[in-house]
Amino acid sequence: MDLYAKAKTLGIQTEFIDGHGQRRVTTPEALSAILEALPPQPARRIIAEPVVIRSGRAERTELPEVAPLPVRWKIMDGAAVRVQGEARERSLAWPADLPDGVYRLQVADASGASEDLPLLVAPEQAFGGDFDRCWVIAVQLYGMRSARNWGIGDFTDLEGLLKFAHQVGADGIGLNPLHALFDDRPGDCSPYSPNSRLFLNALYIDVEKIPEFKIDAETRAALAQLRTRDLVDYVAVAPLKWRALRTAFASFKTNPGLGRWQAFEAYRSEHGELLSRYACFEVMRHKFNAPWWEWPDEWRQPGATACARLRKDRDTAAEVEFVEFVQWIADQQLGACQALAHKLGMRVGLYLDVAVGVQSDGFDAWNEQIAISRHLGVGAPPDPLNTAGQDWGLAGFNAAGLELRAFEPFRQMLRTSMRHAGAVRLDHAFGLRRLYLVPRGFGPANGAYVQMPFEALLAATALESVANRCVVIGEDLGTVPEGFREQMNGWGIWSYLVMMFEQDDQGVFRNADYYIADALVTFNTHDLSTYAGWRSFSDLKTKRALGIDPGETDQGRWDALGQLDELLRRHGIPNHDLYAVASFLARTRSRMMAVSMEDLLGLTDQPNIPGTVNEHPNWRRRLPVSIEHLASAIDIDALKRATRERSGGS
Repeated sequence: MDLYAKAKTLGIQTEFIDGHGQRRVTTPEALSAILEALPPQPARRIIAEPVVIRSGRAERTELPEVAPLPVRWKIMDGAAVRVQGEARERSLAWPADLPDGVYRLQVADASGASEDLPLLVAPEQAFGGDFDRCWVIAVQLYGMRSARNWGIGDFTDLEGLLKFAHQVGADGIGLNPLHALFDDRPGDCSPYSPNSRLFLNALYIDVEKIPEFKIDAETRAALAQLRTRDLVDYVAVAPLKWRALRTAFASFKTNPGLGRWQAFEAYRSEHGELLSRYACFEVMRHKFNAPWWEWPDEWRQPGATACARLRKDRDTAAEVEFVEFVQWIADQQLGACQALAHKLGMRVGLYLDVAVGVQSDGFDAWNEQIAISRHLGVGAPPDPLNTAGQDWGLAGFNAAGLELRAFEPFRQMLRTSMRHAGAVRLDHAFGLRRLYLVPRGFGPANGAYVQMPFEALLAATALESVANRCVVIGEDLGTVPEGFREQMNGWGIWSYLVMMFEQDDQGVFRNADYYIADALVTFNTHDLSTYAGWRSFSDLKTKRALGIDPGETDQGRWDALGQLDELLRRHGIPNHDLYAVASFLARTRSRMMAVSMEDLLGLTDQPNIPGTVNEHPNWRRRLPVSIEHLASAIDIDALKRATRERSGGS
């Protein structure tokens, strides 16, 4: 079998039409690198892909002619046989009374050929929320300014935001990803390039809220300067906060507050081996100061024996415990935010974002070397805005590895993200169906689309969504593959609708009744212009000054502004300020609406400009208004009028 034929059998699309309309064929060298990076996947002839059963349905799987009958099957729940049977016809009927969960299916045909694959039993749909229509305020947490924070927004600021949101009738706060980054690389601050999606960014901890911590004069003096800056100075904030966390930990070790040690032990017990592995990884990462694949052999794979030895060593035991302590504090404080939202009667509370991948030298890639390949980067092929294509530098899941691991790494990621959330957004949801993967050492134009087990991933998402009572929104912006949105929505996973993009071929903005119900609707995103920036052409000027083609002319923008004004007039909305746009969005059927804090404050600068790193202060801008003064900086009455259809349990 030649290289391209082998790729086809593994669901790798080596030929496609890019965004320019050009035919692209992956080179043999790049394709070979992709194949080598993926775990081996046995050829299947009896059942080709994971079996998905909707709970309570009478589901069947058709058996191919190449598999001689009878076909015997067993559904395994761990080591136990849950149910077994034999098919003497080409249609295999599955039991309708299996409890929801993920099982292993063992099948064998009359020739003796056998296969082992996952079988998922999932709810009919993901959790749909306990509300009709609501709205949330979207915030970049790091950018929050307050009289008491340490130059970066924190979880106490988040509590204040929730109170403010409740005051204006919103049902939650939408946030940037809170994933763990690298503590020793504070300048690498993109929340979408995490060390781990399974743990939290410790810089969001309010250290002064830790009972055992007492601030010293030196720290207090340093904070005064950090609080005045317009950008988050991660390089200055990080060492200050980590030093304070170590001080708090030392005090906790010697004199913990009442019941605090027991609570810490309960957290460690709940998170078990995963937390222990993460702590050991972080200690080793600092010790070796190199990517994990260059570590000594015993540490290149996660192992309980090596980790236990590290925990017993006098020099490293306290370091391992410190990492666990920090994650406990972060989890406590984030959990307190969601508890406050529930106490206030907010119908969503926290709406969290989940990045599409992880850094290849981080914990997740080390911990899960089967389902995540460090040799492949997630990206996008060439298109009019990115003529060379994109390699986001992130390692993502691969289909073969997820099937071998019965989708547990994917479910674990969802479970962690949903732990303290009423809703989550999956970044680049198209990755559930296919990922554009670029082998390391090759340019982004030399990637290939790799098919993912879409139906099984949707089923796994529904399982975790229902178990955690968490709404799931799939970020489905861009060129939508045929049938993608219908299949995703069919599982109760919502779409993500951005008003900026909702125009027809003539540039006319869609009417309110165009927007579907099961969706989050918003005017823009963190990667797009703010409303004030859009109306003032500020985004076009900024991109041109950076040497970036904004993909739009000034005349094109004037035309868009005219079309927006016409849309608002069609809907009987006389003005064209932000509140007019919010009023329009509030009238759509879409069940969740998001309004960004940058828009509420009339800011022109957007949080992130894609395609830039150091040329623009991405992920560093602080709001010009402190949380204590938000109510006077925003026209609360106008905001309440604009959103009244969605406030107060409507």
